[in-house]
Amino acid sequence: MPARVLWDIVHIMDSTEKAAGNVRARYAPSPTGLQHIGGIRTALFNYLFARSQGPGGKFLLRLEDTDRTRFDERYVKNLYETFDWLGFRWDEGPDIGGPAGPYIQSERFDLYKKYALGLVEQGRAYYCFCSPQRIEEIRKQREEAHSGESGYDRHCRTIDSVEAGERAASGESYAIRLKIPLGETTRFHDRILGDIEWKNDDVNPDPVLLKSDGFPTYHLANVVDDHLMGITHVMRAQEWIPSTPLHVIMYRSFGWEAPEFCHLPMVMGQDGKKLSKRHGATSIDEFRKQGYLREALVNYIALLGCSYEEGKDLYTLEELARLFRMDKLNKAPAVFDYKKLEWYNGQYIRMKSDGELAGLIMPYALEAGIFGKGGPDEDQKKIFTASMALVRERLVFPGEAPAKLAYLFAEPPLPPLEEFFPKKADTGATVALLEKALPLVSKMALMDDGDAEQYIKAAAEKEGVRLGDLMMPLRVAITGARVSPPLFGSLRLLGPDVSEKRVNRAIAALKGAL
Repeated sequence: MPARVLWDIVHIMDSTEKAAGNVRARYAPSPTGLQHIGGIRTALFNYLFARSQGPGGKFLLRLEDTDRTRFDERYVKNLYETFDWLGFRWDEGPDIGGPAGPYIQSERFDLYKKYALGLVEQGRAYYCFCSPQRIEEIRKQREEAHSGESGYDRHCRTIDSVEAGERAASGESYAIRLKIPLGETTRFHDRILGDIEWKNDDVNPDPVLLKSDGFPTYHLANVVDDHLMGITHVMRAQEWIPSTPLHVIMYRSFGWEAPEFCHLPMVMGQDGKKLSKRHGATSIDEFRKQGYLREALVNYIALLGCSYEEGKDLYTLEELARLFRMDKLNKAPAVFDYKKLEWYNGQYIRMKSDGELAGLIMPYALEAGIFGKGGPDEDQKKIFTASMALVRERLVFPGEAPAKLAYLFAEPPLPPLEEFFPKKADTGATVALLEKALPLVSKMALMDDGDAEQYIKAAAEKEGVRLGDLMMPLRVAITGARVSPPLFGSLRLLGPDVSEKRVNRAIAALKGAL
């Protein structure tokens, strides 16, 4: 089939595909590294925008894997695992009727070549026969001359199209370059930044669309895929603004309508510089390993540069999708506050049921070995789940819990004897306090918190001692530390016998020091 006829048929089919009229957004990462905060924010905003549009909104995933020198399959795996963990998915893929796999550019090279050749046929692109050595020589000459010029010198732009076609057909190596309209200005509207214009003479001079090895450049694959996928809105980082005039020119060269653009401000560290490893964790993997909950991370990332409702901080993914509006995005860079994220993590930990929280903490408890060899038995599992009520309010990360709870599953080491002493008390006075507390322990171990508190208060008044002085050495005897989970709950979980045994052990140790 003649190339012109093929081009016309493909063009008509593509126009029909895009005529659906529904909102279609996408996330298009390059699998050359782990998923990080900036990329996931872009993905999340696109997802929320699509979901905010109701049934007509679609969120798509595309792997822009044309850079094969930096490609690594483990980064693809990391992408999928990150989406699975965060709990949001893309809607469709190239396999109509099948599972929603992503679009993958490396599987579509023939398609990009077809479109590049179509532009040559239309006179909007041309064959370039310049060798890499010639291009490098031009670059060096310009640098040495301090001419201020950069990029390609358009040497092959004026070759007669018939001659160029014959040379390409004969097997001569070529790339395909776009003809940038010279002396013009390209304008586009950005949903955050407003109207932007760029002189065409400042755009990359006649950039390569198809490389001599047949691989498409990022720009060709990006524009062709966005068009074929029917993308209506391109929401991406502001670092892509310099590429947008070129993309708009390419859309016009193809005769296609460009999508709406929305360039998101950068995510910065608190020092005002772009967020990087020097500020702390940046990859989602790192946050996950440190014990951040998916809900906390999604909630916090969704607020980086976007507002939702006044006076509210905590949102479910469904609420974020319902409330997301593009006009609520901020122009200013977002500042990533690790302390604020920790606050979110603590809030979501407190919202977990005992069973849910125990499930989150159990891997850390097993790693710490608090149950001894072989893992927990059934009784220990019950105690572990019940102990969540003791630590829930004190946790920022799940991994902090095992050290706080270890005393429930093994007798803690005796701390230095001074740790038992209330203020202004000595060894003898502390022994006396523990001996007053000992008869109370077995009964308190069977009471709820309120009754146990009233019981020990009454005992302290009767004995003429301060409540704090009575409870301090008792707490240390039971938990092995001055700062610990609540005493009354600890007594209940340990039971009367174990609790009394620990108090007797402390009394014996203190008497041995007299």
